[in-house]
Amino acid sequence: MMATAFLGYVLPWGQMSFWGATVITGILGALPVIGEFLVVWIWGDSNVSMITLYRFLVLHYVLAFAIVGLSLLHLIFLHKSGSTRPFKSNYYIEYIPFYPNFITKDSIGFLALALIFSFFVCFNPNDLGHPDNYIMANSLVTPAHIVPEWYFLPLYAVLRSIESKVLGVAVMGAIILSVALIPLYDNLKIDNPNARTITKIIFWIWVATWIALGFFGSQPLQYPYITVQRSLVCFYFVVISFFISFYNYIDKQTLKILINSK
Repeated sequence: MMATAFLGYVLPWGQMSFWGATVITGILGALPVIGEFLVVWIWGDSNVSMITLYRFLVLHYVLAFAIVGLSLLHLIFLHKSGSTRPFKSNYYIEYIPFYPNFITKDSIGFLALALIFSFFVCFNPNDLGHPDNYIMANSLVTPAHIVPEWYFLPLYAVLRSIESKVLGVAVMGAIILSVALIPLYDNLKIDNPNARTITKIIFWIWVATWIALGFFGSQPLQYPYITVQRSLVCFYFVVISFFISFYNYIDKQTLKILINSK
């Protein structure tokens, strides 16, 4: 989804889109041995050009269908394995039917997101964009402050808070991988959220850190923003390391307290 959003952002071919594509694709140059070759191969030229734009257009179109296919695959697995138990329930019951329970719940969520999306599209289309993107792309003029779209700001803050390009890419990859590995540490299979009070607190601390990274990622690269960014990156890894290391232990202790209290 992030790749599809990025490729679509490049298509208007404005100043911010052009330089955003240059920065993001240039990240691959940090890979050892094949990095520089890979960047030129993706560009199809010595820099980001119309050839790159044509390739991004095709990929943007194809990846949209890939997202639809993965969504359908998710529904297939949901029907095959069933859903979890009802929210806040402590007992095993039969699986909940997909219709009307999930259809109703998901429809409400979809309509809420559609209203928010329509509000920005119809009334405030420029609120989440950058005015420099209305300027035609020019490889000879670099914007004073290159800022990606809001959904990339946390990762952008991580990338630019580290001076070494290779280390910045490694840390950014570690952040994504750390989140992906969290489900592998959950072997308790506790569906009741009341048994995970401490875990929920740690989760919301993680969310707050992620939002803070997004905010500081939109600010100029100067003091005190750069100092706060680096502190947040360190704090993020402290929180996520604590979360992964003591994940099951915290839940076990909380569950014992709940059982003893009853």
